[in-house]
Amino acid sequence: MINLLITKMLPLMPKKLVWIFSRKYIAGETMNDAIRVCRVLNGQNVKITIDLLGEFITRLEEATANKNAYLDIIEQIEREKIVGNYSLKPTSFGLLIDPEACYRNIREIVAKSAAYGNFVRVDMEDSQCTDLEIDLFRKLHSEFPAHVGLVLQAYMRRTLTDIKNMKDLHKAGTPLNFRLCKGIYVEPASIAYKNYQEINDHYLEDLEYMFQQGMYPGIATHDKPLVEGAYKLIEKYKVPKNRYEFQMLYGVTPDLRQSIVNKGHTMRVYVPFGKEWFGYSTRRLKENPKMATHIIKALFVKG
Repeated sequence: MINLLITKMLPLMPKKLVWIFSRKYIAGETMNDAIRVCRVLNGQNVKITIDLLGEFITRLEEATANKNAYLDIIEQIEREKIVGNYSLKPTSFGLLIDPEACYRNIREIVAKSAAYGNFVRVDMEDSQCTDLEIDLFRKLHSEFPAHVGLVLQAYMRRTLTDIKNMKDLHKAGTPLNFRLCKGIYVEPASIAYKNYQEINDHYLEDLEYMFQQGMYPGIATHDKPLVEGAYKLIEKYKVPKNRYEFQMLYGVTPDLRQSIVNKGHTMRVYVPFGKEWFGYSTRRLKENPKMATHIIKALFVKG
């Protein structure tokens, strides 16, 4: 009840107060902030994927602005020789307004990234977007198979079927590249697993299928049992270290992250930035009220 109360109150709080919590998990508002964080992570032998915050837009003019911002981000990241790639949310480019316009916007971004030999990850959003985002990925993959990937959410009951249904896209020379995460959006039990162990079991089932099929998974988790489970699968299938990577969010479980790096595994950190950080923070809290405990610590516990 306390977590839910804090979650409801947070959007009404001054932004400066919310920033006390958010600054640990967001690089900042500007591209310079993002580059600074990316350089630090690269210096720790960590790759990055960068994301400009802003989702569920209401006007196509916003989609055009976001597209142009991403084109500028690619220019700056490549010029600064940051070791990393790009993530984006299709609703930032008009997915729920005009899917074709969204495709054209994102295609331009993927083409720009591909010209540098780089890669764009299409994020998976809530269940109203799932089919649209798989269709979008298929369309982009047909033209840029080595330069585009998709996020999949293990808590969705459909996910393993979705992976199998995309197997037709898989080729040995350009393996399908999926980021596998648990999933954070609030979904009904009819379409999403709710129990912690059940979600973890299906996460490892999905991951094992990817290894069996020679796909390239981004193992996106901060859950130590899942990390340990991934280690066992990597050993079981003798997966070379260049055929998978671990992924984490900026600011989350840094000690676990470092332990994975110390074992010689590739690590990539998701680095969000932008002026829309307030909306991002409050939405994440609505999706996961348990995070309110961390806010209390950030506000009242020194250090």
